Amino acid sequence: MRRILSAAAALALVVGLASCSADPLAEQYRAGDNKGYIAANGFQTQEIAPENRGEPVDFAGTLDNGSAVSSADYAGKVLVVNFWYATCGPCIIEAPRLEQASQAFEGQDVSFLGVNTYDQPATALSFARDNGVSYSSVMAVDDAELKLAFADKTPINATPTTLVLDRQGRVAARVIGELPEASILEAMVRTVVAESA
Repeated sequence: MRRILSAAAALALVVGLASCSADPLAEQYRAGDNKGYIAANGFQTQEIAPENRGEPVDFAGTLDNGSAVSSADYAGKVLVVNFWYATCGPCIIEAPRLEQASQAFEGQDVSFLGVNTYDQPATALSFARDNGVSYSSVMAVDDAELKLAFADKTPINATPTTLVLDRQGRVAARVIGELPEASILEAMVRTVVAESA
């Protein structure tokens, strides 16, 4: 009888541990990452027809290199905006894909801009250097107005999130979660570029 009870207890422990491992928060605590990123329902995209887009995003802030930046600097261009921070695992994984997409539009009226939601400039610059990211990021950690400028126009529910703004500065497309392939973003950007060609 004792053996049966011991086996039942061991089985309950195994089942309990297995169910914990399905919990992403428990996984993070066990791994010691504590990165604060919990994937929602995975990767999602949304493209918004021109007639359904809201008002332009009007923003201003300070880049990781200390320069001022605003939406006026991108007037008439398609702008890809990526929300990220340095210890976000999916942000690290998608960084080369974003850079690949950025390079695909070099010399065209398309710009890329990061919005770092957590780090200080030195960390953001180090991340860009280590991950081969050529475009700058605007620093949002201490800038509530910058965050509100975007949140007021579109929900930013997860990090990373990538937005494609049309030539009028309106949100035309959104990628929620880790970008799985550069080609997905490139196709979205090409669609927006073609609208006003």
